[in-house]
Amino acid sequence: MERIDVAVIGAGVTGLASARAVARLGPSVCILERHPRPGLDTSTHNSGVIHAGIYYPAGTLKARLSVEGRHALYEFCARHRVPHNRCGKLIVAHDASEIEQLEQLKQRGDTNGVEGLEIVDRAFIDRREPAVSGIAALWSPETGVVNAEELVKALLRTATHEGAIFLPGTPLAGADRTDEGMLLRTERETIHARTVVNAAGLYADEVSRMLGGEGFTIYPCRGEYVELVPSKRTLVNALVYPLPHKHGLGVHIVKTTNGEVWLGPTAAFQDRKDDYEQNRLPVEAFVEPARRLLRDVTLADLRLAGSGIRAKIHPPSESFADFMIRRDRANPFVIQASGIESPGLTASLAVGELVASLVGSA
Repeated sequence: MERIDVAVIGAGVTGLASARAVARLGPSVCILERHPRPGLDTSTHNSGVIHAGIYYPAGTLKARLSVEGRHALYEFCARHRVPHNRCGKLIVAHDASEIEQLEQLKQRGDTNGVEGLEIVDRAFIDRREPAVSGIAALWSPETGVVNAEELVKALLRTATHEGAIFLPGTPLAGADRTDEGMLLRTERETIHARTVVNAAGLYADEVSRMLGGEGFTIYPCRGEYVELVPSKRTLVNALVYPLPHKHGLGVHIVKTTNGEVWLGPTAAFQDRKDDYEQNRLPVEAFVEPARRLLRDVTLADLRLAGSGIRAKIHPPSESFADFMIRRDRANPFVIQASGIESPGLTASLAVGELVASLVGSA
């Protein structure tokens, strides 16, 4: 039987950042990942946006960790040569009735400590995004994009440099609580861990039950994307968003670090946690939301792109739930890092530091 101080379940950005932060404090750390490579689920199936921290209610973990994480992420990307671009974002209003919502968003962002937010007019939009529709916008200069796949690689590289042991292709098969921690069973071995961090993303509810932790439900919510054909990529320079809706930030436009232009994601709750492709929306379904942001876009300008699944910790009847990052209320040997949807990528390094502080306080 192997012995370890801290076992992290899940090698997405949350698990990797947590393992890195914990290992830097000195405890021995291993990361169990069911896939053969890290970050193959939500971490690399998203828009890759570095959020400023505008959208989230003041005082929530999402608000605080988005701002803290953004600063840390820009520094990390620069130091470890992860492709990124602090390109700024426009959240556009299409008529006078939406300007009040822009002002409310700005007020929330200001309260959360987001720097440089400004309500701008049509002339400003024309200078930055002349093909974009709208009469006014909220300009967020601190928003950016990151190459999520390269970020995952850098997080794994730095975590292992700090001494964390990565165990790919190692799903958790079972667990038993002892007086001194948890016995984690895998297909190959049993690991005794004094502390277990549940960073299992879409499967965090199942892992929590396996660990004898508190009960909760992860609700998978799929988001689908289309992209502009290469000849139309010059229509967009950076990031353009509509006003947010109940279950997401709306179908928005992202120019990636590779120069592709994505439109999405949609938001649809579903039963399966691994269904990225069944019953995909046709490209035609994206024409109207695309035209709300980009004038003169046609069906011929769009083609099907990828999809992702958010790990929501609230049902479709609700619109918000905060991150669950705390010591488990049923099992003191478990630390939850669950319900990490947007802005989880942005907040990942700050989430990791919070997890490490919880480990250190044991």
